[in-house]
Amino acid sequence: MGRIPCRCLAENCIPQRTLDATMPAQQKKIIFCIAGVLSFACALGTAAAIGTQRWVKGMIFCKTGALLVNATGQELEKFIGEIQYGLFHGERVRQCGLGGRPFQFSFFPDLLKVIPASIHVSVILFCTVLIIFALVGAGFFMFNAFGSPYETLHGPVGLYLWSFIACSCGCLIMILFSSEVKIHHLSEKIANFKEGSFTFKTHSEQFANSFWIILVCSLVHFLNALLIRFAGFQFPFSKSKDSGTITGAVDLMY
Repeated sequence: MGRIPCRCLAENCIPQRTLDATMPAQQKKIIFCIAGVLSFACALGTAAAIGTQRWVKGMIFCKTGALLVNATGQELEKFIGEIQYGLFHGERVRQCGLGGRPFQFSFFPDLLKVIPASIHVSVILFCTVLIIFALVGAGFFMFNAFGSPYETLHGPVGLYLWSFIACSCGCLIMILFSSEVKIHHLSEKIANFKEGSFTFKTHSEQFANSFWIILVCSLVHFLNALLIRFAGFQFPFSKSKDSGTITGAVDLMY
């Protein structure tokens, strides 16, 4: 077994590897502070996004009204209204040839019977989990920057874990909400809610600012994982056997 280099301080021989691991590094502090601030910003951004109605914006076409008057060309514009909504509420402008009529609507409890409720509730649940783990990650990044973390969930392993969970939640939110809007035709179901004989079709729709905030947060948490690696900590389960042998030898010395 190779000899571990030592540095003598106050007549005590301390292994060089242990000394370097315990000495605070200014670069690591800066990196962890940046990652902590980014995680906290993501938590605030997600919380703000949940409360807005800017997840989807679109145009709704009143098909029945256009057919009744046989509208063509520019006349069709009189039958195209607007719609925008978030996770809890939204608004739409009903256009059926007689001017716009604005309506406010709420998902809970009004629309639960016409929307895929399980998917919608899952989106809200994963948003909550994303906020929680973003805050947890921010706290642990600051703890690693200014404290003395252990080699457990308090240390780099925990930072990787919180970042991975937050990034995964962001991806799941986008996948589930996209399927709810595109596959289950959420905008049409909202537009046709309690409309009776009138039928509305989606003319156009696109994801709005709040949806893209979730994408940015997912990318930020992925960036945080890269920052941890840049700070000098290997990815979990990627340590070599030699490193484990040396660590075990140091433990036996103490």
